Amino acid sequence: MTDVKQEEITKVIVISSDKVLPVDAAMKIYESEFPVTVKETCFGLIVTGPAEDVLMVTEEIRKLDKNHIFVKDRGFPAGDERRCRASRGGGPRPGFHFLREEVRMLPAIGAALEELEAKGPVRESPTKKDKLKVSELERIIEAEFAR
Repeated sequence: MTDVKQEEITKVIVISSDKVLPVDAAMKIYESEFPVTVKETCFGLIVTGPAEDVLMVTEEIRKLDKNHIFVKDRGFPAGDERRCRASRGGGPRPGFHFLREEVRMLPAIGAALEELEAKGPVRESPTKKDKLKVSELERIIEAEFAR
């Protein structure tokens, strides 16, 4: 019987929660004993490991505060030389500035998700569509040409 090596993936777990800190999420992952690598960052965590394990871990972490913990794909594992500042000569990592801007929006997104959850889905009533009268169409066209 041959061992089939599962594809490794990396996810960024961005935490924008008043209830959960990155260290809390990291401890939960360590306690789970999944064979994943965890790196704490200023935004949350970077988790690398077998795809199935990483997906299970990220879902468990999201359950801690589902409207304020977000998961994003990352193309490189933590410490990868192509992204590591030490091997690139310092400076911000590629993608850092974009992630920083995304993180600034997360409190508003989390609040909107909570409001939506509290109120339920928005159901718009269908509006009756009336046919446009020729005289109204002519008036609109004349108004546009008069500009």
